[in-house]
Amino acid sequence: MTLSRRLAAEGLGTTLLLAVVVGSGIMAERLSGGNVGVALLANTIATGAGLVALILMFGTISGAHFNPAVTLSEAWQRNVPAGECCRTSWYRSLVRLPASPLRTACLANRCSSPRNMCAAGLHSGGASSWRPLV
Repeated sequence: MTLSRRLAAEGLGTTLLLAVVVGSGIMAERLSGGNVGVALLANTIATGAGLVALILMFGTISGAHFNPAVTLSEAWQRNVPAGECCRTSWYRSLVRLPASPLRTACLANRCSSPRNMCAAGLHSGGASSWRPLV
């Protein structure tokens, strides 16, 4: 498989994973009826199912390393060349960068109080702006 195909698969997979995570959070909150435990369980199950589907779709193309820690682990074990590790991690960060404001906007529409904003992960200032790159 060429590097460009692997990068395209990683980029698409990362974008879809972000959509799954945001969508499952919104779905869980709307269906839970205010019960935080049910919301967390629904969010976890939906995110896990989405991740499994993405790994099955993109695993044979790129290895489905949607998390940079997985790529670093593979490079540490010498299963992935170090140069490719750097390129794919950088590319994934570039793909996630524009998605962060969209995620924040989606979550902001469902948060009405500061308590809900903290629970949803909406924080402003300093280190929060680095979240997409981490």
